[in-house]
Amino acid sequence: MDAPASVTLFDERKRAYLNAEGADRPLSSPISAATVESARRYRLARLREQLIRHDCAAMLLYDPVNIRYALDISNMQVWTAHNAIRYALIFAEAPAIMFEFKGCHHLCNDRDAIDEVRDAISWIYLTAGDRADERVAAWSGEIDDLLRQYGGGNRRLAIDKLEPIGLQALLARGIEFVEGQQLTESARSIKSEHELELMRWTIRVCEAGMARIYEYSEAGVTEQELWAHLHFENARSGGEWLETRLLTCGPRTNPWYQECSDNRCGQGEMISFDTDMVGPYGYCADLSRSWTCGHTVMTPTQRRLYDTAVEQIEHNSALIRPGVSFAEFNQKSWRIPQRHVDYRYSVAAHGVGMADEWPVLLLHPDFASSHGGHFEENMVICVESLIAEAGSESIKLETQVVVRADGIERLDTFPYE
Repeated sequence: MDAPASVTLFDERKRAYLNAEGADRPLSSPISAATVESARRYRLARLREQLIRHDCAAMLLYDPVNIRYALDISNMQVWTAHNAIRYALIFAEAPAIMFEFKGCHHLCNDRDAIDEVRDAISWIYLTAGDRADERVAAWSGEIDDLLRQYGGGNRRLAIDKLEPIGLQALLARGIEFVEGQQLTESARSIKSEHELELMRWTIRVCEAGMARIYEYSEAGVTEQELWAHLHFENARSGGEWLETRLLTCGPRTNPWYQECSDNRCGQGEMISFDTDMVGPYGYCADLSRSWTCGHTVMTPTQRRLYDTAVEQIEHNSALIRPGVSFAEFNQKSWRIPQRHVDYRYSVAAHGVGMADEWPVLLLHPDFASSHGGHFEENMVICVESLIAEAGSESIKLETQVVVRADGIERLDTFPYE
């Protein structure tokens, strides 16, 4: 007796995505140390190019993703994203200085790009309490001294994010603030070939996690149990964290943006998710898929919605190539049928690297409030679709592509249904 089609399909996906033998074990990275080091050099050079272009002496980084991009130092990334107690100061010419909290200097030992490691001065209320003014004075004084020593008289300092009292202290010392997010986002938007190797590996790990979700998509499983499989695969294969919890099933897929819960999935219900996974080497795999619980044949409505989502992804992907402006992309982009407009996803495409990045291209009904720009070679773009209608489930699909001279190269391979 032949095996059911759903079993055969899962066996194929298990062999393809867990590892070459289909065994359930952590994935081991094939990336060489030379590739990692090349990506590090490229990224720091990209930031320094932006500093020179914008006539800034240096860049002060607090965002842990930007610090990871610049110096490849990871230290409690999620915690330090909301507790500003470590930072980096990158000069246009030299040096690159990492400010770590005490006991963590050893994290910088094998980073050739870091010229000096200093103790960070933490002045947020969590750590400084009623001594915040004293500590922010010492902190701003140290930044001022370094600008005078290495800035060549240039007092322009780019900053990616900073608490208000810190900015006030720097301005009081005559330091000129330059909005740094334009510099960091512009630098990060163009990838080197070695960066793309690192990203491909994160996608490989992510798709192994997706295969685990697929395997366990059986009636009675909770949304949270399914989501845990992606965490598990990412963590055991050297990945870092998931930025969202977007996996739902059945009626909870519509409206979108409900995070996973203890809701149990029913046979034949649509399971839809968006990975937003920061994996090995700090790169992001931002992929979305939808399939039925129990791997049942889709209903006519599910199939119609699914085919519509695939049509949107394929149409918009074909428009992406170097030199195409975001306005031109919008003008030629796939038009969402009226029955789906009120349930739409507002983003048609966005950049991605170590996290979601600039640019963000809004869907055509919302594009009037979007920004300018154009696609460039070696940008990595996620092309999105969310299709639903009154009383239906939502189909969520997303693919990750790199812009090449003649179009796009798709980086993910996990098949649509």
